[in-house]
Amino acid sequence: MQFTSQERLDDDCLEREFTVGEIPGILWTPASSPAPLILLGHPGGLDKMYPRLLGRARQSAANGFATATIELPGSGERPRSSDADEARGDLRRALAAGEPVDEIVDRLILPLVDKAVPEWQAALDELLSLPDVGGPVGYSGGLIAIGVRLATVEPRIVAAGLFAGSFVPRVMFDEARRVTIPLHVLLQWDDEGNDRQLALDLFDAFGSQEKTLQANMGGHTGVPPFAGDDAARFFVRHLA
Repeated sequence: MQFTSQERLDDDCLEREFTVGEIPGILWTPASSPAPLILLGHPGGLDKMYPRLLGRARQSAANGFATATIELPGSGERPRSSDADEARGDLRRALAAGEPVDEIVDRLILPLVDKAVPEWQAALDELLSLPDVGGPVGYSGGLIAIGVRLATVEPRIVAAGLFAGSFVPRVMFDEARRVTIPLHVLLQWDDEGNDRQLALDLFDAFGSQEKTLQANMGGHTGVPPFAGDDAARFFVRHLA
């Protein structure tokens, strides 16, 4: 890990940009340390997502948590994948035509999960070696398929807040059944780009004894502010 910039924000949160190999990322740490860590997932494009990530990071810092994120494969300034771009185009056309999408979702999501999860784990190795970052570790938001895989294979993650706003390959339901950590799942009931029934079936498949589904009316970007507050309280219960 190499830090490339550092800025002390006005709420005393320290923001540092870094790279792990060729993967860019951002780390936010509160004044008190060492702090528990929340990994901030997102759909890709750090520059575009930065304002929302910063808001989540500041809320977490106010609760005493460090947060970190990395760029997804094929997003931002990272090399594009022609196969992924083709699958995205096919998915848009199939959804518009009302055609089955399972095979296309597999082509798009499975290779991304296979590549992104080891990158998250490598970044986690580096982050936990820093003196101002400690455990336990949570995972929040982002593509839910990545969250499912991380919750299955990464024992350092002890709680996850997931957003049911993206497609999950049905073959990953077996992985969901092996997830046992506490979960807080957010579902936007009228999400125009998401399969509601698939999201409900996935929630039912999770093997966790403690799992909460919070469903709110509205589309993908219409998440009410109190939903974020509820997710923050979830991490306070399990990481503080």
